[in-house]
Amino acid sequence: MARAGHGVRRGQGLARVAVVVRAGAAPTWWFGVFAAGVGVLVPGLTGRRIGVMAGAALFLVATAVTAYAGRRRYTARIRPAVRAGKHDVLQDRAVSVRNWRRGHRWWLLLAFVVALGSSFALPTAGGMLLAGAGWGLRLKAAWLGRRERADEALLWVRVDWLDAHGGRPAGKPVKAYRTTGIAAGDASPGGARRRTAAMV
Repeated sequence: MARAGHGVRRGQGLARVAVVVRAGAAPTWWFGVFAAGVGVLVPGLTGRRIGVMAGAALFLVATAVTAYAGRRRYTARIRPAVRAGKHDVLQDRAVSVRNWRRGHRWWLLLAFVVALGSSFALPTAGGMLLAGAGWGLRLKAAWLGRRERADEALLWVRVDWLDAHGGRPAGKPVKAYRTTGIAAGDASPGGARRRTAAMV
């Protein structure tokens, strides 16, 4: 293993962009579904019918907004992407997911409580809004996966840049992504779990 010194670039930890995006999809979706399910049992101020109709509309809006928001920022960081170096360390998918969820656990809990409480005014609406955001994150990760397949290169973000902006892979500290071959790491294009982990 090379020692860091003059003329030797220090390796950096890299997390998959699509994995980080996808990390919030499952908890947001399931919290939303559960909150909406509980909301059906509450008549609320507007009644269940109005609440469900409003919730359906909010689900579609949240899905679209979450799926399409920020795509220009991602594209702007994809264009100048450079190849990952041999000293860079690729973070496992499970570690990236765990780190993101641990850093956002209180926000997720707060969103769930707000969605649940909103059912007393507008049944199911808050839960369906939250579920829509979760589904939108999954669609955004799928969009990234299509980009990765088309370019035959997986996208990675420096962990220190990621941590500097609350876990946002397209935040201001992120100047550009790094790339590896399509078989690198233990997550497939789009961030889903890869059945057979491959070497870089």
